[in-house]
Amino acid sequence: MAHVWDDFESMLKAPYPPVERGTIKPKANFNVNEDVAALRSAIQGFGTNEKTLIDILTHRSSIQKQAISRAYEETTKKILVNDLKSDTGGDFEDVIVRLATQPAVNDSKDMIKATKGAGTDKKILIEILGSRTNKQIKDLSAAHADETKKTLVQNLKHEVSGDFGKAIIMLAEAARDESTSVNAGKAKEDAQALYNAGEKKFGTDESKFIEILCKRSIPQLRQTLVEYKNISGKTLQKSIEKEMSGDLEDLLVTIVKCVINTPAYFAEKLQKSMKGIGTDETTLTRIMVSRAEVDMMDIKAEYKKLYQRSLGKDISSDVGGDYSNCLKMICGDD
Repeated sequence: MAHVWDDFESMLKAPYPPVERGTIKPKANFNVNEDVAALRSAIQGFGTNEKTLIDILTHRSSIQKQAISRAYEETTKKILVNDLKSDTGGDFEDVIVRLATQPAVNDSKDMIKATKGAGTDKKILIEILGSRTNKQIKDLSAAHADETKKTLVQNLKHEVSGDFGKAIIMLAEAARDESTSVNAGKAKEDAQALYNAGEKKFGTDESKFIEILCKRSIPQLRQTLVEYKNISGKTLQKSIEKEMSGDLEDLLVTIVKCVINTPAYFAEKLQKSMKGIGTDETTLTRIMVSRAEVDMMDIKAEYKKLYQRSLGKDISSDVGGDYSNCLKMICGDD
């Protein structure tokens, strides 16, 4: 079996746009009033019924949860997310609040947090902007403008600079071509241009890499990766790793990995968040919730392929309590 990042055969067969393969799906026979009543009794009174919170928030789609939030506010004159915050704590609070919040708002809050205070958390910018579709980025930008009264691009311009900044801004503009047809001649041309801009010359023309990787459609880039390997004898990922360093290298490698296999990219990130001593709960929570309705079923499958272990079992052995129970519900059966 080809290693996941060299498996171009599977990449070319993968459907585009990808099919939704989330573990959290809309509930059939959804009854908003019943859910509101159940959440109220779980939150009010002495102690919290965590099991009810987990059960409802991991078995309703984002659209259904927004309906619950609106009905909850009409009925109680309180905001559901605020009640959840004041009734839970720690990592469990983080995951429950994220589940009750729209995906674009979660992305926006992560971007705001990543650019707040001294220094920028570039890893979050890379993960979010390197893996999201145009639509997800546009939704994130709208949520960002609601929250900060400035566009995402305006805010990022103060935070990032150089070639990395150029690439991040280009992605934040959500200007990736969305055509699903592939121009084989153009793929060859782009592959040659990338080879000439990197491996073939002394020094690297980063702008060529940025323009092609941030602007071309995903199906077009898949074909370009194949052509690049034909021309240079090595993968584009290997060339980027050899030619570049730092944040720009991380960003371009992320884009290439997501072009090849987005679920495998997230499986790798989840494994890193749990590897070794201590757990990076922030990353674990962010990825589990952000991919729950998108491709969690595929992430689990890729995780098993890459590490010969089940994601659910690794979560169980890494974290505990209600936090663990909630993540395992998002994960679903192995």
